[in-house]
Amino acid sequence: MNARANGQPAEGEAAHLLIVDDDSRIRALLARYLTMQGYRVTTAASSADAKSRMQSLAFDLLVLDVMMPGGSGISLARDLRQHGEAGTGVPIIFLTARGEVEDRIAGLEAGGDDYLAKPFDPRELTLRIASLLRRTKDRQIVVPEEPVVRFGEFCFDLAHGDLRRGDKRVALAEREREMLRLLASARGEVVSRHALATCGTPCNERSVNVQINRLRRKLEGDPADPAYLITARGTGYRLALDG
Repeated sequence: MNARANGQPAEGEAAHLLIVDDDSRIRALLARYLTMQGYRVTTAASSADAKSRMQSLAFDLLVLDVMMPGGSGISLARDLRQHGEAGTGVPIIFLTARGEVEDRIAGLEAGGDDYLAKPFDPRELTLRIASLLRRTKDRQIVVPEEPVVRFGEFCFDLAHGDLRRGDKRVALAEREREMLRLLASARGEVVSRHALATCGTPCNERSVNVQINRLRRKLEGDPADPAYLITARGTGYRLALDG
């Protein structure tokens, strides 16, 4: 019997994710995207389906939709934390269209580790998954590497949120770090204002402009004529990377 069949993931394997969502389009999108990022992915359409999968397979992280017919993601998480031997310690990220503070609190109280409101950027979900998996200490799993991205004199370590100009570290506030991480992970593509407003600690979209201006003062020779942090008018921003 192999390690996954008896409920114990094998050391050195790519992390195995379980995506639970009643929307077949979201399941297909996330399965395809996360597989391309180097993860092993299994999907389930309901809480009952997820429990069935967990009886024969061990997972390194669960992504749960909150609102599902036949049992919410929150009730599934609570049940796994209290009664499910295979789910007592596995990290859980909630995905939901309900982004109110009360909903986030309910998810965290049920045993969730993170919370991402729909609509979301799959790249942000990937970063949150990698961050949670790095906290796994009981065994060795393979988390796809997040490289250092370079632009001009700067390099930014996606995994650690470390920005350097040459050999000197550039100090970043936590909100600036989360926004720069999302922009850098987009590999030069435009990131919407909404995605930037909801990454890390959520803020309103007007605050995004303030944070972008602060970042520009740290990145640009002339913040009024940016070479790296470019405005996509009416849409969002992109980070112009080398190569």
